[in-house]
Amino acid sequence: MRRKDSLSTEFAFTLPRGLTDDQDRVHRHGVMRLATAKDEILVQKEPKVQENSAYGVLVMLSRVITRLGSFNHVSPDLLEGLVLPDISYLRELYNRINQQGNALIPTQCPHCNTQFSVKLELAGES
Repeated sequence: MRRKDSLSTEFAFTLPRGLTDDQDRVHRHGVMRLATAKDEILVQKEPKVQENSAYGVLVMLSRVITRLGSFNHVSPDLLEGLVLPDISYLRELYNRINQQGNALIPTQCPHCNTQFSVKLELAGES
């Protein structure tokens, strides 16, 4: 994950596998923005989410992904074509940038109880 600049709310990413379109082009590079309170509210109002809460992940990701390859509009239907490793990657990225704001994860040594931070690396990052 590469942050565009220190004050930016957008983050570039590279999917592990990518989305293959109708012309067999693979789209791996994209941009995700920070989520807003409005995003959270609108996801809950989405009829597909009310029918099946698991669909909320795709709706939320479609709201915060501003570009995926040559797609400047990312819909939940488009994201349905992603393989599970890519969905997992995007969920981890979403959680990291919206909850932690960085790639450092606090942890503790199980042997000596020393606390330290580890940089989280996601598969597919460049």
